[in-house]
Amino acid sequence: MERADRRWQELIQEIRVAQTGVQILLGFLLTVAFTPLFQGLEQTDKTIYIVTVVLGSLATGALIGPVPFHRLVSGRRIKHQAVAWASRLTFTGLLLLLATLTSALFLILRVATHDPYVPWLVSGVLLWYLLCWFVLPVWVRIRYTSGD
Repeated sequence: MERADRRWQELIQEIRVAQTGVQILLGFLLTVAFTPLFQGLEQTDKTIYIVTVVLGSLATGALIGPVPFHRLVSGRRIKHQAVAWASRLTFTGLLLLLATLTSALFLILRVATHDPYVPWLVSGVLLWYLLCWFVLPVWVRIRYTSGD
């Protein structure tokens, strides 16, 4: 039970970092539709914008999800299961945040530069995110975890 409590506290600290970022990003994204420049965007850019906002909304929901989840199951003696499900929600939220950031970067660079290299730049940033968020931690986990 102590391990589940510790894992829950660690998870909540991790969520605070991701949740703040996705909420700020979503807040900015939601205001874009009300700017004069938005009406002049090509339909393709408007579609990318809509996809980005939906992804940001889904990420926000998944990253906030562990809080009401905990509130609804608290005191039911299922802390291990609650931590496991909250962890899954958080991981899903991180994947959706990755998609949101990539989509937002693509839209911004596409509108700002009209450069044919934008997809390559965004792909490079996406690879960096994947390296920092997933590849490096998995490599460290494999490299430094004993086979116990």
